[in-house]
Amino acid sequence: MSRNSRITEPSYELMDDHGGMSIIYRQHGFPSPLVRWHFHKEYELHLIVASAGKVFIGDYIGNFHPGSLFLTGPNLPHNWISQLAEGEQVCRRDMLVNFTDDLFEHATQVFSELRTLAPMLERARYGIEFRDPALITEATALMHRIENSERSSRLGWFLILMELLAGTEDYHLLSATSASALADDIHVDRTNRAVDYIFSHYGRELSLEEVAGHLNMKPTYFSRVFKQATGRSFVEFVNRLRISKSCELLVEGDKPVTDICFASGFNNLSNFNRRFQQLKGMTPTDYRRLAVQRLTEQNLRA
Repeated sequence: MSRNSRITEPSYELMDDHGGMSIIYRQHGFPSPLVRWHFHKEYELHLIVASAGKVFIGDYIGNFHPGSLFLTGPNLPHNWISQLAEGEQVCRRDMLVNFTDDLFEHATQVFSELRTLAPMLERARYGIEFRDPALITEATALMHRIENSERSSRLGWFLILMELLAGTEDYHLLSATSASALADDIHVDRTNRAVDYIFSHYGRELSLEEVAGHLNMKPTYFSRVFKQATGRSFVEFVNRLRISKSCELLVEGDKPVTDICFASGFNNLSNFNRRFQQLKGMTPTDYRRLAVQRLTEQNLRA
């Protein structure tokens, strides 16, 4: 989402293009009107094919990159914001499949084999990120099969993909809060504009009052609406975004921890270390060491 964009579309996304089909396949670039803090009744299987940036799912904040694969459940707010140079565009960033509960509720009455997907669909209400590189390679190939097929063939490839994902144990649940506590179509659009503004300015001193003023809202009211929509207080949300940025910088290179502290938006090293320890359960130095170790192990397996 560009720094200067203004979101005018409804935050609830109504997908009226099912056309009698069981699933919807879509793809889009970045920036795009579809990129906003929003929710919908459909599940969303979301594959990133280009660019890197920040993902927001429920109350979760993390990083994404090409090959990141997520599954979000009905009415769970989400957004992916790419970190691009000013004026840069990506023609195709995402490949998505959307489907509703109705598909499996009705289908399992006829095809009992589909009941094995139920645990994964229940987990999706909190958001899932799939982690296994080999699985993601297979899933990407199946997404292309879905893209290039129609009718029953498309549905067949989709079910094969769902079975593949349901069988893995290498996944991470994302939001600590379920959709029912977060999806509110009255407030989510304002929250989208707040998240956009925070994302553009979290690298410097940023107060709740400034963001509330940007939205022409009273600080106390904004604070309440923001927490209701994101599951986090303003300060906690900003701190989590900054820590997420610091993790990204720790993995990318050997920049000193002090420099990373300030580059992430913190103005105090001790506060940075304390927040990092609280959220990650380890020091920034230990996080970097562990990340490098895991990357090395992955490269050796590849």
